[in-house]
Amino acid sequence: MVIGIGFALIALIYLASADISTPAKALGAGLGFMIVGPLIGFGFFLFTKGNADADRAGEMQKQRQLLDIVKSRGQVRVNELAVEMGVPLDTVKNMVHQLVGLQVFSGYINWDDGVLFSSDASKLRDLKTCEKCGGNIQLAGKGVVQCPYCGTEYFLT
Repeated sequence: MVIGIGFALIALIYLASADISTPAKALGAGLGFMIVGPLIGFGFFLFTKGNADADRAGEMQKQRQLLDIVKSRGQVRVNELAVEMGVPLDTVKNMVHQLVGLQVFSGYINWDDGVLFSSDASKLRDLKTCEKCGGNIQLAGKGVVQCPYCGTEYFLT
């Protein structure tokens, strides 16, 4: 973008100071735009794409941080996790569901109690009753089973 703007300024200064006719100046401006336009456009594209990639990398870093914290501690309160990571509570909930969707996290959570547990996936696959209240668990989505009595969600990978 900077190179394109530099070329545009040089061309503008030259065309303004040159002793040529108005149609020749218009033709020069048109030809200059054919060179400068794509440079500025491509520069803008790279700038916006770089920002989007940086945002995505930051999001992946937060997901990795969440996964590391839960796996290393075994259990963690969701509100403490949000404070430690510096993100809102809803963001933590969304990240947990994204990690389950990516099949990199297995564990369970009761959103009312606000405690997230890491667990061995093979143990959870054999689970028939809720670990919290003993109720029968039901399929709630892809890789997710839920207790209809206490609301505890189990994430299977």
